[in-house]
Amino acid sequence: MKSGSNIFIEYIGWCGALAMMSAYGLYAFGILGAESIWYHLLNLFGAVGIVLVSFHKKAFQPAVLNIMWAGIALYALYVYL
Repeated sequence: MKSGSNIFIEYIGWCGALAMMSAYGLYAFGILGAESIWYHLLNLFGAVGIVLVSFHKKAFQPAVLNIMWAGIALYALYVYL
C-alpha cells in the first residue's frame, strides 16, 4: 500500500505528463505558438513534475531529460518575457 506522500508524488508526475502533452497538443493544432508564455509554462511545470517522480523512483534518465526540458522552458520564458 502506498503512503500519502507516494500518492502525492505519483499525482504530481501524472499532472506533469498531462501538462506536457497538453502543451504539445495545443502547439500542434495551432492554439498556442512557440512565443506563448502558456506553452512554456506548461512545459516547465510538466518537466518539473516528471523530474520529481523520476527522482523518487530513482529513474535518472527521464529525470535528466526533463531537467534539460525545464531548462529550455525557463530560458524561453526569459527570452519571451
